[in-house]
Amino acid sequence: MSKRILIADDEPNIVLSLEFLLQNAGYEVATATDGEAALTAIADQRPDLVLLDVMMPRKDGYEVCQILRSDEAYRDLKIVMLTAKGRDVEQEKGLSLGADDYITKPFATQDVVQRVRHLLEA
Repeated sequence: MSKRILIADDEPNIVLSLEFLLQNAGYEVATATDGEAALTAIADQRPDLVLLDVMMPRKDGYEVCQILRSDEAYRDLKIVMLTAKGRDVEQEKGLSLGADDYITKPFATQDVVQRVRHLLEA
């Protein structure tokens, strides 16, 4: 059975390229364009991993991460934060909230696929 990934990002170009690459890598992919939609999608069709943009409307990535990590049902869900904010402070905040990995934009999409694969097969 293929692993399911949710891409939560409000930038259509990023969503399209990641969706394409991850599907080609054999993953089932769903998308959400804001934090509320991400939480709904996660509740409806629990993914194995969430690529979570930090800066999104209607709940940012930090809030979504915090909500998921405070819910026992999602403790083992893999969360990878995506952000244009590459400063160590932001990275530490994401990781301290429970993110499994942190990828700074702009990123090489193949790098994202590799890191996703590593987390899902660990």
